[in-house]
Amino acid sequence: MFCDRCGASVANDQRFCGRCGREFVGGVGGPVLAFPPRSRVAEHIRLVGILWLALSALNAVGGALLFIVANTLILHLPEMGAPSETTAWLHPLLTSVAILVLAKAVVGFLAGWGLLQRESWARMLTLVLAFLALFHIPFGTALGIYTLWVLLPAASDAEYRAEVFGKAA
Repeated sequence: MFCDRCGASVANDQRFCGRCGREFVGGVGGPVLAFPPRSRVAEHIRLVGILWLALSALNAVGGALLFIVANTLILHLPEMGAPSETTAWLHPLLTSVAILVLAKAVVGFLAGWGLLQRESWARMLTLVLAFLALFHIPFGTALGIYTLWVLLPAASDAEYRAEVFGKAA
């Protein structure tokens, strides 16, 4: 028999691989892993949650800066000689965009926190955000693709429910 991790030869009654240290449970069909392998969701859910928190922090900083610029610099442009017609529509536009970016950051924080806490609603919220993030090149696109790869397949729903309810997948 051979170790399924490193390919080293192992005896039938051997409990650990001599080369890589993998633990076996003896059986007629050959060595079997002592612990079942973790699912893709279980392996990646923590990283996905942390990345959503990080992207949301970037969005929060960007939204806050845009809000500050819209409510300080843009309001004082007419005093610097800019036409007042420009600031009449630019101030409300930039303020609205800043509020939307800040709202997206709050929802992203909620999704990341929900994934880390294994909340039942977090998977669906994160999937919706992942589809929206695909348009935010480059970081949002990368995180959106990674999130969809982890959480979208049909088997991921069962694996996530097992993580939420603490059952073995």
